[in-house]
Amino acid sequence: MTAIKRLAGQTAIYGIPSVLGRILGYLLVPLYTRVFQPGDYGTVNVFYAYASFLMVILTYGMETAFFRFNENEPDKEKVFSTGMISLIFSSAVFLVLVSYFAGDIARLIEYPKHRNYVIWFAWILALDALSAIPFANLRALHKASRFAWIKMSGISINIVLNLFFLLLCPFVLHHFPGSISGRIVSAIYRPNWGIEYIFVSNLLASSVTLILLLPQISRVKWKIHPDLWKKMLFYAFPLLFAGMAGIVNETFDRLLLRYLLPKDIASYQVGIYAACYKISILMTIFIQAYKYAAEPFFFAQAKEKDAKEVYAKIMDYFIIVVSVIFLITMLYLDDFIMPVLVGKRYWEGKGVIPVLMMANLFLGVYYNLSIWYKLTGKTSWGAWLSLIGAVITLALNFLWIPLSPDHLIYGYYGSAWATFICYGSMMILSYLIGQKYFPVKYNLIKFGGYLGLSLLLYLISSVIKPELPVIRVLFHTTLLLIFLGIIYLVEKPSITIIRNR
Repeated sequence: MTAIKRLAGQTAIYGIPSVLGRILGYLLVPLYTRVFQPGDYGTVNVFYAYASFLMVILTYGMETAFFRFNENEPDKEKVFSTGMISLIFSSAVFLVLVSYFAGDIARLIEYPKHRNYVIWFAWILALDALSAIPFANLRALHKASRFAWIKMSGISINIVLNLFFLLLCPFVLHHFPGSISGRIVSAIYRPNWGIEYIFVSNLLASSVTLILLLPQISRVKWKIHPDLWKKMLFYAFPLLFAGMAGIVNETFDRLLLRYLLPKDIASYQVGIYAACYKISILMTIFIQAYKYAAEPFFFAQAKEKDAKEVYAKIMDYFIIVVSVIFLITMLYLDDFIMPVLVGKRYWEGKGVIPVLMMANLFLGVYYNLSIWYKLTGKTSWGAWLSLIGAVITLALNFLWIPLSPDHLIYGYYGSAWATFICYGSMMILSYLIGQKYFPVKYNLIKFGGYLGLSLLLYLISSVIKPELPVIRVLFHTTLLLIFLGIIYLVEKPSITIIRNR
């Protein structure tokens, strides 16, 4: 229980930048969905989908390899320097190649007029890749507060710049064109730019983040250790493929919608889908914060005698939290979440939200289960599982997204169900294979019980819909309290133990 409390504390600290950053970041979604048409917002999400895929390639599993070898290697600086030098070299090569072929890349992805987008994203990716090992080192040293402060600084700068360029500058130019502030804005602001300022803000924020990490980077001893580097690469190489396949599962649905749907509706559909995908805000925030804390924790906990018991108990609490998040989001979706976060023209896609929420819940469970192949060194299984998921994603998207206007259009609904089936399959396979190599006695009855109860209460709320908003909110709150009450009764012995530790 002490170990679990420590993990919860670390998750809370890592969650500060994740929670505040995501909340502030999602406050930009109402701005984007009101300032930009769905087609333009779709373009933003297409480029970020490419960026997610390339980011996995640029870090090639070095972050997880760092945690593994940092635990086993007496000379911690040796591991840090080797991983950092490797990423510096690969990022520099990537930056040079993409800058040189930027025009060809822009034509290849069907944005021939936007060579500048390609170059900006090359710099964003290179800077973020260079930040990966310093951030990992802060996590390994349990410097969660510094990690949170730097993450939060970068996020805040990105948000402030978005608000400055997309709201303040147009306001000043429209209302005070001849003033001193108007002349200053005219010198730095281009009225014909729109989504360009989203990318520029990200680039500047990534630059500041790397600058804040310079004290960590300055500890690099500029000597790479070939033997250690080969071992790290050998360990990380399967994780690269796992990551690439994982990104296919996470983001390629937006790319496939962009290129498989008829041209006249493709960007529009991507914009609707991407905006509704972001409604899973609470789920993704928690899972991200949990991942930051859990990975170093699991590696450190592996040395303890009761490690497997701790992993099983952590899974119980994880299922409780994600089930509560699912239920809160779905119960208050129509009355609070959609009206606040998304412009009305995007509401037509809200039918995919429960499917995507449950899909992300499965993904969170999969992250929990994946510790077995990382601890046993069988990282090739991670690659195979992600590859299976990628095949499912691609096959179902090609099946359910039309290739021509003559086909029946499932559009983003097909993509949502493909994501659900993909993550559900990966979760089940990881559990079954993991029990062979690293058996952990997870409480499947609790898993099914809590998850099933949350789904049942959501279905009740879907069938019984009081017309008066106040009555509807009270009814939904009652359903939520019923769920929380049952959890308390079942978990009361464990809660008492945690309080007394």
